[in-house]
Amino acid sequence: MLVAGNWKMNKTPSEAVAFVKELIPLLAGAKSEVVVGAPFVALPGVVDALRGTNIKVAAQNMHYEAKGAYTGEVAADMLKDIGVEYVIIGHSERRQYFAETDVTVNKKVHAAVGAGLIPIVCVGESLEEREQGVTAEIVRRQAKIALIGVDRALLLSSKLVVAYEPIWAIGTGKTATNEQADEVCRIIRGLLVELYDADAAAKVDILYGGSVTAANAKELFAMPDVNGGLVGGASLKAADFKVIANA
Repeated sequence: MLVAGNWKMNKTPSEAVAFVKELIPLLAGAKSEVVVGAPFVALPGVVDALRGTNIKVAAQNMHYEAKGAYTGEVAADMLKDIGVEYVIIGHSERRQYFAETDVTVNKKVHAAVGAGLIPIVCVGESLEEREQGVTAEIVRRQAKIALIGVDRALLLSSKLVVAYEPIWAIGTGKTATNEQADEVCRIIRGLLVELYDADAAAKVDILYGGSVTAANAKELFAMPDVNGGLVGGASLKAADFKVIANA
């Protein structure tokens, strides 16, 4: 079970450090693996503050090239060098606002793995696609392309995470029903069985992301194929994140 907080474009470096220091005692006995996804400028301070604790650190994005003339971008090795362990890849906001594609997601997955980072690969459909009844096709396509060339050994070592985040439920206050979330996570699990096998598929944490809150986390996480959450707004509130991490 894994709970990852995605802070998005929130918290200055000093605010981020103060916040994780507040989280440390609250999450010391957390039942889940806990990850916090801080903005780039806050990562060094957050990593230092969390050193030796049970809370891991994620970047919210990265570039697929190792170096070069890519103004404003950050490479996987840069993240690894400062102690980051996870990286969120293909978040719907990156796809919607910054021209992320299934192909660039795949490139980033390979770059992350090559640097020793654990990718949290995001997939999910829009409201229009759900209403058209093509959720399964969209999610399977996104996940399948993201994993082209990814070795089975990576899954067996639990070094890959997939997050189902329906675009229509992110930041809207709308949440997929427990059954809807579990159904799509099961579709993703089934695809992993097809691409690899049941043993490899069972080692992958499949998270639900889409307005996860302290109020709904326990029931969501109780669903058979939901292995935790990618948490947005609620991860910015220490008390709420504590409840979710123990759900």
